Amino acid sequence: MIQNLQNRDIVVGALKHAAPYIRMFKRQTFVLKAGGEVFASADATRNLLEQVAILHQVGIRVVLVHGGGPQATELARALGVSTRMVAGRRVTDADTLEVATMVLNGQINTRILAICRELELPAVGISGVDAGLIRAHRRPPVAVPGEGEAAVDYGFVGDIDTVDADVLKAQLESGMVPIVSPLSADDSGTLLNINADTVAAALASALGAAKLVLATGAPGILEDRSDPASLVSYIDLDGLQALRVKGSLAEGMLPKATAIETAIRGGVPRVHIISWKVPDSLLLEVFTNEGTGTLVVENIATLSDEEQGKGR
Repeated sequence: MIQNLQNRDIVVGALKHAAPYIRMFKRQTFVLKAGGEVFASADATRNLLEQVAILHQVGIRVVLVHGGGPQATELARALGVSTRMVAGRRVTDADTLEVATMVLNGQINTRILAICRELELPAVGISGVDAGLIRAHRRPPVAVPGEGEAAVDYGFVGDIDTVDADVLKAQLESGMVPIVSPLSADDSGTLLNINADTVAAALASALGAAKLVLATGAPGILEDRSDPASLVSYIDLDGLQALRVKGSLAEGMLPKATAIETAIRGGVPRVHIISWKVPDSLLLEVFTNEGTGTLVVENIATLSDEEQGKGR
């Protein structure tokens, strides 16, 4: 009986604590981006989607954008296709594009939808190609610091021109959870591979999202990349730029930093970087001041006392 009372108190306390956040975010839109490493495991995929389902059930609209880097690299290796990464972004030749299409629109998107069905989460798969959701053009060769004087040709990699937010709004209004693959196409119908962080930031801005959440393998933004204990709890755009100059941001965190800046300058007030490896990290980040990862805003002065540590 004592144990039951303790459990009851824990449950009631958790609900009371979450209630203000539920009221605040009900009918708001969150864009969640999860890297392909999450979806390498059925258990990890299910754990993340269970959290998405809870957000959906309390009235928060969620758009999930997924990557597929590890799976694309694995399939490319099996097929004898070489993989080249420059500044955290994949160079996409014709063979690599075929691999990305199979992995993103086929393997990962479908597996996510299958687990959504198991969880009775109403979800629909979509890519940037569908209904003109994302219109893009092939990226021209660009100079990349540290890659010599010659410009880098990223191949069939796209830069976003426009986003038709109404495509997703229609699904959200129908009570669906869009599961978005980051592939798109140009006006001539040529498929283009777009970084999933970039897509998530563009969608969050176009939708007027209250939050963009990036779920990654890292605990968040680290001041010292070799020290997990150097987690930055909150930071603004000036601080983010200072870390870039310092060299604290590298490899996959570089496109994430660019996506964060794009989202915030596009009107998204809060961006969160969390680790999918931390149990219930998404729920903890949304429903507690303490959170689990890094909160990024335009200016730290806009944060509440709780967000700045008197609770976070």
